[in-house]
Formats: sequence, C-alpha cells, structure tokens
Amino acid sequence: MTDGTPEHTAARGRRPRLRTAALALCLLLLAGSAALAAARLLGLDDGTRWALPMSFLPHAALLTLLTLAALAALRRWWAVGLAAALAVLQLWWVLPRTVPDGADVPAAAPRLRVATSNAFMGGISPRAVVDLVREQRVDVLAMEELGDSAADALDRAGLRELLPHREKPAHGDTVLYTRLPVSSGPDPAWPTTNLTVDVGGRPVQIVAVHTYYPLGDPRAWADGLHRLRAAAPGRTRNAVLLGDFNATLDHKPMRDLLATGLTDTHAQLGAGLFPTWPQDHPDYDAPPLIQIDHVLHGPALTAVSVSEHAMARSDHRAVVAELAVTG
Repeated sequence: MTDGTPEHTAARGRRPRLRTAALALCLLLLAGSAALAAARLLGLDDGTRWALPMSFLPHAALLTLLTLAALAALRRWWAVGLAAALAVLQLWWVLPRTVPDGADVPAAAPRLRVATSNAFMGGISPRAVVDLVREQRVDVLAMEELGDSAADALDRAGLRELLPHREKPAHGDTVLYTRLPVSSGPDPAWPTTNLTVDVGGRPVQIVAVHTYYPLGDPRAWADGLHRLRAAAPGRTRNAVLLGDFNATLDHKPMRDLLATGLTDTHAQLGAGLFPTWPQDHPDYDAPPLIQIDHVLHGPALTAVSVSEHAMARSDHRAVVAELAVTG
C-alpha cells in the first residue's frame, strides 16, 4: 500500500532535486580539479597567478578521490570514468613522493646535518633556534628573513659558540651558519647566499634559498627560481640547496630546477607530503598545509633522514636533514 500523505509525496519530490544538486556540485569540484591538472600539464603556473592554487595540487587529488566516491554513490558512471582518469593522473604525480627510493648509504660515508628555518621577519625565538641546532647536532644552518638585530639576538643566545662560521651578504635576509671548516667563499654564479664546507675531506657547496612569495608577485617568485635554474648546470653534483623556496614539487619552476640533477630530500625518503607552512601564522588560523621548505641535493649526496620542527614565533616549520656524502 502506497503512503500518499502530502509529507511523503514532498519527500519523494525532493530526492531528485537533491541528487541533481549533488551531481552539479561534484561536477563543479571535478572541473576545478581538472583545471588545476591542466595548468600543471601546461606549466601555466610559471610566473602567473596559477602559482598559488598549484601549491594545493595534492589536496586537489584527495578532493578528486572523494568526488569519485560521491559520483559512484550517485551512479553517474560517465562522470565516474572522468573522475577516475583525473585521479590516476594526479596520483601519478603525487604518490611517488610518498615512497622511499631505498637508496643504500655506505656506512663509512661522511655525514652532513643541515637545517633551514624561516625567522618570520626576525621574530623567531632565538632560544628555539639554538635548541634546534644543539639537539639536532646541526652542522650547517640556513636562516631566512633574518635581519641584523635578529642575527645579533641569535649570537647572544649562543649560536656563535655552536656555529662560529657564517656567510651573511651585506644586502639580503638569508644567512648561512656552520661549524665545519669553510673551504671556499661564495661562488658568484649562484644568485643567493652560498659557501663551500669540508665534510670529511670532501667539498660540499651549500646554497641558501629564499624566493619571493607567489601571492605577492608571481613573476618575481618565478624569476628567483629561474636564476637558480640558470646557475645550476655544472654546479649541482656536490651541492645542497636549502631554504624557503615558496614552491612545492608541483610548481614548474621548481620542477625545472630539480631537472638540473637535484633531488628533493623529502621525496627521496618518501616524506614528500609532510607540510611546513603555515605554522602558527597570525593571519592564517590553519594547520600546516603545504611543503615549501626544502633540502635539495646533488648526486654526490644521498638522503639519510629528514624531519620537520615547529619553531616558536615562526610561521614555518624548520627542516632538518642528514645527508651522506657518497660521491
């Protein structure tokens, strides 16, 4: 017997409308995710406003999977096929950085422990930096957004005793600190702060990186990465580039830089989705969402470990990596 009450009839009438609305929402989400995938395929983020949304491509991949499940529940199989194809493409980009490459590290290879930390316009806690260096046994530290007064505060907190050598250009906010012997000064071919240290008798060139942020000026952001890319050929074998790149592994300028022979330490160790920003940012009430702080290394080095560390009064997590000099 059919329930013909007005309430039941109205409920039956709402179901098709809800399914239509759900389908429309799924297709809208799918279109946005597909547009981002197309931008990555075509490199449209290079110096354009696409740079900001490109940072969230791994999140878009997750959204595509959720949309795929919703479309399957709606039994819209033609849309399921589209979503599945898009998901495969996105996962093909994202999943490899979650799988360690399993590279063997000779036990006798000299080890180098590096760290990078953004000082958040000098506001970072000096004690937090010194504690990180001491507890993580850091050999080389790159600091970004570090002015003269903040650098002095670090020395007063004890950083000079731990890392007595430093390279600090007269103009710039990026500083390199090290306890290791400095075998040569800056190579003028690199556009950013750099020096060469001796690691167990082997030279390793350290390049500190801090690019402009893409939300402020995507052209300036891309130009910073382009200049690193232009300097890299012939200089990456025993190099370590570390710092705040303001870029993820999906950005075309970053991928072009890696193509010069560099390897992302996080990705090599299967930690390519561990976020570093924003961390307790006063303007963004959100947990860390994207990985923009990196340690890149040339083929003469192999990643051993990598970790992220919350730093008091900084909006970035510090990154600490141990590298073995194998070549």
